[in-house]
Amino acid sequence: MKKGFTLVEIMIVVAIIGIILSIAVPSFIRARETSRATACQANLKQYDAAKQQWALENKKNATETPVESDLIASTLYIKATPLCPNGGDYTIGDMNTDPACSIGTSLGASNTAWHHILTK
Repeated sequence: MKKGFTLVEIMIVVAIIGIILSIAVPSFIRARETSRATACQANLKQYDAAKQQWALENKKNATETPVESDLIASTLYIKATPLCPNGGDYTIGDMNTDPACSIGTSLGASNTAWHHILTK
Protein backbone atom coordinates (compact mmCIF):
# COMPACT_ATOMS: atom_id res chain seq x y z
CA MET A 1 0.00 0.00 0.00
CA LYS A 2 1.32 3.48 -0.93
CA LYS A 3 1.67 6.06 1.79
CA GLY A 4 0.60 9.65 1.10
CA PHE A 5 -2.06 12.22 1.65
CA THR A 6 -5.60 11.79 0.44
CA LEU A 7 -7.37 14.44 -1.59
CA VAL A 8 -9.60 15.31 1.38
CA GLU A 9 -6.59 15.93 3.64
CA ILE A 10 -4.96 18.21 1.07
CA MET A 11 -8.23 20.13 0.58
CA ILE A 12 -8.56 20.65 4.35
CA VAL A 13 -5.00 22.01 4.59
CA VAL A 14 -5.61 24.36 1.64
CA ALA A 15 -8.87 25.57 3.23
CA ILE A 16 -7.13 26.27 6.54
CA ILE A 17 -4.36 28.21 4.78
CA GLY A 18 -7.02 30.21 2.90
CA ILE A 19 -8.81 31.10 6.13
CA ILE A 20 -5.56 32.22 7.78
CA LEU A 21 -4.65 34.37 4.75
CA SER A 22 -8.13 35.94 4.62
CA ILE A 23 -7.62 37.11 8.22
CA ALA A 24 -3.94 38.08 8.06
CA VAL A 25 -3.71 39.99 4.77
CA PRO A 26 -6.33 42.70 5.54
CA SER A 27 -4.77 43.25 8.96
CA PHE A 28 -1.34 43.64 7.41
CA ILE A 29 -2.62 46.12 4.81
CA ARG A 30 -4.44 48.16 7.47
CA ALA A 31 -1.33 48.23 9.68
CA ARG A 32 0.82 49.40 6.75
CA GLU A 33 -1.65 52.19 5.87
CA THR A 34 -1.82 53.32 9.49
CA SER A 35 1.96 53.35 9.72
CA ARG A 36 2.28 55.47 6.58
CA ALA A 37 -0.38 57.92 7.78
CA THR A 38 1.39 58.25 11.14
CA ALA A 39 4.71 58.91 9.41
CA CYS A 40 3.08 61.52 7.18
CA GLN A 41 1.53 63.29 10.16
CA ALA A 42 4.90 63.26 11.94
CA ASN A 43 6.40 65.00 8.90
CA LEU A 44 3.59 67.58 8.97
CA LYS A 45 4.24 68.25 12.65
CA GLN A 46 7.93 68.69 11.84
CA TYR A 47 7.03 71.27 9.17
CA ASP A 48 4.70 73.07 11.58
CA ALA A 49 7.33 73.25 14.33
CA ALA A 50 9.90 74.54 11.84
CA LYS A 51 7.46 77.23 10.65
CA GLN A 52 6.85 78.36 14.21
CA GLN A 53 10.58 78.56 14.96
CA TRP A 54 11.22 80.42 11.71
CA ALA A 55 8.50 82.97 12.50
CA LEU A 56 9.77 83.56 16.04
CA GLU A 57 13.44 83.85 15.13
CA ASN A 58 12.81 86.10 12.12
CA LYS A 59 9.99 88.18 13.67
CA LYS A 60 7.48 87.26 10.95
CA ASN A 61 3.77 87.99 11.20
CA ALA A 62 0.89 85.58 10.68
CA THR A 63 0.34 86.40 7.00
CA GLU A 64 3.89 85.58 5.90
CA THR A 65 4.67 82.31 4.15
CA PRO A 66 8.00 80.52 4.51
CA VAL A 67 9.46 78.62 1.58
CA GLU A 68 11.28 75.31 1.89
CA SER A 69 14.68 77.02 1.72
CA ASP A 70 13.73 79.01 4.85
CA LEU A 71 13.10 75.80 6.78
CA ILE A 72 15.21 73.02 5.27
CA ALA A 73 19.02 72.96 5.22
CA SER A 74 21.76 71.29 7.19
CA THR A 75 21.99 74.34 9.48
CA LEU A 76 18.27 75.18 9.71
CA TYR A 77 15.23 73.71 11.45
CA ILE A 78 14.82 70.56 9.32
CA LYS A 79 18.02 68.85 8.16
CA ALA A 80 16.58 66.93 5.16
CA THR A 81 13.38 67.29 3.15
CA PRO A 82 10.66 65.05 4.62
CA LEU A 83 9.03 62.77 2.04
CA CYS A 84 5.48 61.50 2.28
CA PRO A 85 5.57 57.69 2.54
CA ASN A 86 2.62 57.51 0.13
CA GLY A 87 4.20 59.80 -2.47
CA GLY A 88 2.16 62.89 -1.68
CA ASP A 89 3.40 66.47 -1.84
CA TYR A 90 3.55 68.70 1.22
CA THR A 91 2.17 72.24 1.24
CA ILE A 92 3.71 74.49 3.88
CA GLY A 93 1.23 77.40 3.70
CA ASP A 94 1.35 80.68 5.59
CA MET A 95 1.60 80.96 9.36
CA ASN A 96 -2.20 80.78 9.78
CA THR A 97 -2.44 77.58 7.70
CA ASP A 98 -1.49 74.13 8.89
CA PRO A 99 0.88 72.17 6.65
CA ALA A 100 -0.95 69.61 4.51
CA CYS A 101 -0.29 66.62 2.30
CA SER A 102 -1.76 66.36 -1.20
CA ILE A 103 -3.13 62.91 -0.35
CA GLY A 104 -4.91 64.24 2.74
CA THR A 105 -8.47 65.27 3.33
CA SER A 106 -10.04 68.34 4.91
CA LEU A 107 -9.72 69.12 8.61
CA GLY A 108 -13.37 68.19 9.13
CA ALA A 109 -12.88 64.63 7.90
CA SER A 110 -12.79 61.63 10.18
CA ASN A 111 -9.46 60.33 11.37
CA THR A 112 -8.89 57.49 8.92
CA ALA A 113 -5.67 55.89 7.73
CA TRP A 114 -5.52 58.43 4.89
CA HIS A 115 -6.13 61.52 7.03
CA HIS A 116 -2.92 63.45 6.35
CA ILE A 117 -3.80 66.88 7.67
CA LEU A 118 -1.98 68.16 10.72
CA THR A 119 -4.40 68.27 13.60
CA LYS A 120 -3.32 69.94 16.79
